[in-house]
Amino acid sequence: MALPAREQVKYWGIAAAAFAVVLWFLGDVLLPFVLGGAIAYFLDPVADRLERAGLSRVMATAVITVVGIVAFVLLLLWVIPSLVTQAVGLFDTAPTLFANLRDFLIERFPEVMDADSPLRRSLVSVGETIQSKGGELLNTVLSSAAGILNIVMLFVIVPVVAVYLLLDWDRMVARIDDLLPRDHAPTIRKLARDIDRTLASFIRGMGTVCIILGTYYAVALMLIGLQFGLVVGFVAGLVTFIPYLGALIGGALAIGLALFQFWGDWLSIGLVAGVFVLGQVIEGNVLTPKLVGSSVGLHPVWLILALSIFGTIFGFVGMLVAVPVAAALGVIARFATQQYVQSRLYRGLSDQDPE
Repeated sequence: MALPAREQVKYWGIAAAAFAVVLWFLGDVLLPFVLGGAIAYFLDPVADRLERAGLSRVMATAVITVVGIVAFVLLLLWVIPSLVTQAVGLFDTAPTLFANLRDFLIERFPEVMDADSPLRRSLVSVGETIQSKGGELLNTVLSSAAGILNIVMLFVIVPVVAVYLLLDWDRMVARIDDLLPRDHAPTIRKLARDIDRTLASFIRGMGTVCIILGTYYAVALMLIGLQFGLVVGFVAGLVTFIPYLGALIGGALAIGLALFQFWGDWLSIGLVAGVFVLGQVIEGNVLTPKLVGSSVGLHPVWLILALSIFGTIFGFVGMLVAVPVAAALGVIARFATQQYVQSRLYRGLSDQDPE
């Protein structure tokens, strides 16, 4: 005999609370495992395709691992040092940029930029704050023993976890399916398929879009000759998963830098702006329809809310799990709404379909 609904809700509620407590206390410890799981989930379709091509799961995992190691070494040797150098340089140059902006505003709008003007004092303060705090943050992360140890641990643990999870992914899914409550297994499977479809469209699709656009922005801006183009492309690609935000932030930063660097060279400034216009056209008409699909089910506002809440409560690990949890809650909310519309609570005493 099945447990009453009230008892089931109690047990599952306790399990959810226990999971939240574990995430709260072990957030930093769980970070490599969350990242490794995300990488394994991202690469599982690639392994499945290699299996369909005739490779065993072990060989497919080995091929993916070798390609991943080669790509990581190339990034470590070429991209990451330049990225760090440009980021530090951007922080160091911030006061000069804001000083140039202040001089420009003084020349064009002298009444606004009076010596005692709050706007003038704010520009000076912002530039100095970015230089001190930004440089301090980078130096702390890169030079502290704890920071180096954490980075080394990430580089060591995350690939190992990802390889093991990728190797055993199908067996883990089958084992979890065996442990589902028998009375609710069909419903849970349906919800899991919907959640997986949403995550596959968003994480795998948008992750690929972010990588492609970030690479395009960085390469195009560096070819134009924009200083800090690699950093701007990295930032723009990183936040592309929120529609229009990546182009808005990256475009504003790139055009602002271009105005100071190329002032008077309107062709170069126009080329910088054109890079982001073309990026938006490619994203909206090619990348997102092909890689993400038209119906992801994750509204940008819902995403931002989930990132804010989970990031505030659980820190960086919370931000990593925010998207999967947001996708799951969205699917569950749609399922609950469908059940409500079909229930007596909504229909009342009438058996007629709602108009």
